[in-house]
Amino acid sequence: MASIYDLKPKFQALLRPLCDWLVARGATANGVTLAALALSFAHGVWLAAAPGAVLPLVLLPVTLFLRMALNAIDGMMAREHGQKSKLGALLNEISDVAADAALYLPFALIPGVYGLLVVLVVVVGIISEMTGALGPMVGAARHYEGPFGKSDRAFAFGLLAVLIAIGLTPGLWSTAYLAVLLGLGVSTVLNSMRAILADDGGSA
Repeated sequence: MASIYDLKPKFQALLRPLCDWLVARGATANGVTLAALALSFAHGVWLAAAPGAVLPLVLLPVTLFLRMALNAIDGMMAREHGQKSKLGALLNEISDVAADAALYLPFALIPGVYGLLVVLVVVVGIISEMTGALGPMVGAARHYEGPFGKSDRAFAFGLLAVLIAIGLTPGLWSTAYLAVLLGLGVSTVLNSMRAILADDGGSA
């Protein structure tokens, strides 16, 4: 199913010169991964410290874009510059879900936002990432099915942040919005499971 993740090759092509420049100056894939995680945690703390404040909300899309760029760069460093490692693979998977939690859970603190739905969307997002990562355990590839992958979650929460920042008071509309995100997340988990089983010959 279609996902913003499908645009990743073009995004990587744009970032390749920066990636090469960083490698030439001694940067490592693991270092970039940790930098993305630190950036996410810093912005998450900012959001949690000032729930609903305009500045951290309006700047969230910038942080999400930077995180996405760093995530693309660390992958290219690993694949194209001989920096693949078991530690890097672990950091990549763990940091993705940790960063999601840090950036999105603070939305539950915003007055008028249905906090339980925020938590459920984040939890289902983590489950979808872990489902995709389990592919190699059953002889399949690592899967990145849509419609609500990592990039899609970033877009959805970035949009929610901007809508609140420009003055839309959270309420029924934000609850409906989060409910849709939850449904998309559940669909993503199921799509990943189906794809992995098909990749493995359909054996349970």
